[in-house]
Amino acid sequence: MPLPLANARPGCDTIRAMQHPTEDELRRAYAGRRVLVTGHTGFKGAWLARWLLDLGADVTGYALAPDTSPSLYGLLDLGAHTRSHLADIRDLATLQRAVSEAAPDVVLHLAAQPLVRRSYAEPLRTLETNVMGTANVLEAVRATAKPCAVVVVTSDKCYENREHVFGYREDEAMGGHDPYSMSKGATELVVASWRRSFFDPARLAKHGVAVASARAGNVVGGGDWAEDRIVPDCVRALSRGEPIAVRNPRSVRPWQHVLEPLGGYLLLGAKLLGPDAAHHCEGWNFGPALDSTRTVRDVADALVGAWGSGRWEDHSDPAAVHEAKLLRLAIDKAYSRLGWAPRWDFARTFDETAAWYRAWSEGASPDALAKLCSAQIAAYAAGR
Repeated sequence: MPLPLANARPGCDTIRAMQHPTEDELRRAYAGRRVLVTGHTGFKGAWLARWLLDLGADVTGYALAPDTSPSLYGLLDLGAHTRSHLADIRDLATLQRAVSEAAPDVVLHLAAQPLVRRSYAEPLRTLETNVMGTANVLEAVRATAKPCAVVVVTSDKCYENREHVFGYREDEAMGGHDPYSMSKGATELVVASWRRSFFDPARLAKHGVAVASARAGNVVGGGDWAEDRIVPDCVRALSRGEPIAVRNPRSVRPWQHVLEPLGGYLLLGAKLLGPDAAHHCEGWNFGPALDSTRTVRDVADALVGAWGSGRWEDHSDPAAVHEAKLLRLAIDKAYSRLGWAPRWDFARTFDETAAWYRAWSEGASPDALAKLCSAQIAAYAAGR
């Protein structure tokens, strides 16, 4: 069942898809621009690279090789359509060379260790990648000394989660119980520190680097095969005709299609390129409408329904590592100041997600899957 709107902070229940940048507006901002995407081999990064290519941007990517097979990066053949550097974000010297070569107008930094459960097994690597990796990106931009817009993507888990019923706002405390969440809170502090120390918005005319951060909810969509994520877990089970093992069916998350936050990142990047850039050098939430904040069991039900067959089983483990039970984002700021709002509701989000995976499971060619990505991007951008 959807959560009641009464749980929202004042104003959140009125946020709907009333405003959003059009495809033409984004094309005017990015066509011909040199854009560096870190993490372009990952799920979100591959979708973002595809969207930027469709907008006519000149895309450079920097990331480790994909760690899943299949991967969206491979299926979309992004290595052939971007200048792709397969390297580690922790390698500052290599990163600096890549940034210097790219000479970007826009940097969209998504490279990260993105998994909560993996962070328990690899806490130091998680910190090195997410915190020092971000510092490396900002230092590489500083060394290049070229005016540009920088959007650092963190996570809704950057906030100190008190399990309260209200959505977290951008001015609330950073925190994190698990190493992943803590690393994202620390990443936000790195961004704030570099902005104050080296990229002061009040002196933007002198240094030319506009820096903002972006925090999204739980992102879903076609082409994600990561471990320990509910949608890939569902798809693997459904495609094999097996019951879905659901670890935390009662946990509540803000679910959104991958195109929702990516549209927010692109809009924010466009604002940082504009004459009012200094007023947008802040942190921004890009979450779903309140009625898309649902339980994990709702997600499993939605995917089974959209798939047309299957079932799920409760595999809750009281001894499992800690994962937050309740998490919501307030998006009033992005709505009122950027003109951004989510477009696809919960049902549409999982219908589009299931349609992509169904095409893949039925043997669609990589070219057909790339066209399906572009078709979903075009439909989303057009508000259809």
